[in-house]
Amino acid sequence: MADFDLVVQGGSVLDGTGSEARDADIAVRDGLIVEVGDVSGSATRTIDASGALVIPGIVDIHAHYDGQATWDSRLQPSSWHGVTTAVMGNCGVGFAPVHDDAHDKLIELMEGVEDIPGAALHEGLSWKWNSFGEFLDAVEARPHDIDIAAQVPHGALRLHVMGERGANHEDATPADIAAMAELVRQGIEAGALGFSTSRTRNHKTSTGAYTPTLTAAPAELIGIAEGVGAAGTGVLQVVSDFFDVDAEFATLRSMVERSGRPMSISVARNPQLPDAFRGWLDHITAANANGLKMTGQVAARAVGLILGLECTLNPFLTNPVYSEIAELPHANKVALLREPEFRDRLLAAAGERSRAKLGGNLIARFDLLFEMTDEPDYEPSLDDSIAAHAARAGVTPEEYALDAMVNNGGRHDGKGLLYLPFLNYVDGNLDGVHEMLQHPHTVPGLGDGGAHVGTICDGSFPTTLLAYWGRDRKRGTVPLPYLVQQHCRDTARTVGLFDRGVLAPGYRADINVVDYDGLRLHKPEIVPDLPAGGKRLLQRADGWTHTIVAGVETYNNGEATSALPGRLVRGAQPAPT
Repeated sequence: MADFDLVVQGGSVLDGTGSEARDADIAVRDGLIVEVGDVSGSATRTIDASGALVIPGIVDIHAHYDGQATWDSRLQPSSWHGVTTAVMGNCGVGFAPVHDDAHDKLIELMEGVEDIPGAALHEGLSWKWNSFGEFLDAVEARPHDIDIAAQVPHGALRLHVMGERGANHEDATPADIAAMAELVRQGIEAGALGFSTSRTRNHKTSTGAYTPTLTAAPAELIGIAEGVGAAGTGVLQVVSDFFDVDAEFATLRSMVERSGRPMSISVARNPQLPDAFRGWLDHITAANANGLKMTGQVAARAVGLILGLECTLNPFLTNPVYSEIAELPHANKVALLREPEFRDRLLAAAGERSRAKLGGNLIARFDLLFEMTDEPDYEPSLDDSIAAHAARAGVTPEEYALDAMVNNGGRHDGKGLLYLPFLNYVDGNLDGVHEMLQHPHTVPGLGDGGAHVGTICDGSFPTTLLAYWGRDRKRGTVPLPYLVQQHCRDTARTVGLFDRGVLAPGYRADINVVDYDGLRLHKPEIVPDLPAGGKRLLQRADGWTHTIVAGVETYNNGEATSALPGRLVRGAQPAPT
């Protein structure tokens, strides 16, 4: 019998602690790391990592696989990008707890907030649950390619307890609050990592209504947080507009104080208020100085939209001529867009008057729209915008954008994509992201894997973090050992998972072998693989040579193996002893 199940041999190891790389072998037995160093002994399998970088599995704490995890064993795109653990149930949206007559309400909420096709959710969800614990059982029943953990979502909780009163933003009564607090406690005891809520007007249902949690009073939020505290474990996750920063942070601090539980908060740079994020970070710093554990979740690049003829959005959506073909099959639509007569009519309808009307519409901001190439640039120069290219070519921005989508780099298949960075992209750069990534109280997050499937593909954030911020950025990089520490150990600890994110004896054998020089992203593509024929954006990468979950290889050079060792993670996990 071999001494080890697996040995990863001869790689340059960044162990997730922030230490510099060192040449070492990693030995694995029974899903755990048992030796790191100069390993001797036999192994059932040996991976030669000579010349490669070896890092822990990525722990992505901001995903939305709540639906996909119940019908799909492969949690792509995250699992293509070195992620070995993902946390879903963020932003207060999810599918439990739920009454049998509230399925449509939760689908409308998820469809609107996270841009997941309602038809896919209606067909894909089995609804073999009511309680949050039963939902976890349904997730656990399906094997996965990565570990998955969940949080109790405030939106589902409020609808479950308050019904239409909750959907209509009525104040929760003391009895309502007590009931929600008890359900959260039960959910955490069943295996949830914590509780999440949304306080942003960007989150609406598919009917256009604001998310039920938007106007929840401080008493409700604090009362539910106390329910988390009553469980003796669990974390809190919040996204907010911070219109009244001091008042909002007073509530968030009270949630942490009264519960005794840590909180993570989404932080991004808004071009309309470019310095506001520093004030939020100052509040987070002050809380930590007072012994209140708060952490900012920050994105690895701009929060941006992808536009295209197969996507949810494109610059011609409000054009009356385009509406004539909007529902046609893609090939028919492209054929018409290539006909000179129809094309002229479409562009004529996008004249100066129409353009002025669209001036405040994000999808018509041609000065912030960029053509996506086969190796996408996520920090493009303003000189490369659609508007700038159109001016140099002597055509209108609409004509240039149309050609970019239809021609698609000479393929003429109508699959060209446009990129619209907004949050974090200020004055044509990502300097704010550079600052946020290095703040002492932030971790990388907000990749939203499983969500925004027709408009965003940010599950690839881990590849951007390592390749762009660690290697390629000309305006300033971030030390690679720190980036690995942040997206492996520190993200894991933020949500109470102390058993992973480090390459050391006793830790989970979640490992990535990376061809670091070859690490790069491909352009996203639309793939029709959701239930009911639904489409989604997916994005592959080169350079992830081997991804290992619990000691078992799940991906080899980006291709899935037959193994599905991923499991449901129930609750916080202690550090190895």
